[in-house]
Amino acid sequence: MNQNAEYFARYEAIAAVSHRMLAAARRALWNELIGLQEEYLMLVDGLKDAEANVTLNERERARKFDLIRQILADDAAIRDLASPSVARLSALFAERPVRVLKELYGAR
Repeated sequence: MNQNAEYFARYEAIAAVSHRMLAAARRALWNELIGLQEEYLMLVDGLKDAEANVTLNERERARKFDLIRQILADDAAIRDLASPSVARLSALFAERPVRVLKELYGAR
């Protein structure tokens, strides 16, 4: 596989994981989302090294930007889905952290 093909395979893998993350967020499967996020970060780290050795033509740049747009759209949708939960937890902790911990973990 040539460098450009490998490079795009990495972007495709990132886009696929991003899409799976969005599916998990839509189903409120937050633990699954966290696991996928670890995979996502590993793929992104691998992409950084590959990027230095790649020269893209105009068509390839357009493909790259389409993949980036897709990944960013998934990320925005995930944030929108997670925001209510994060806001609710933040509000609870701002009220009284001890009471919140008792409510979350059933401690009395």
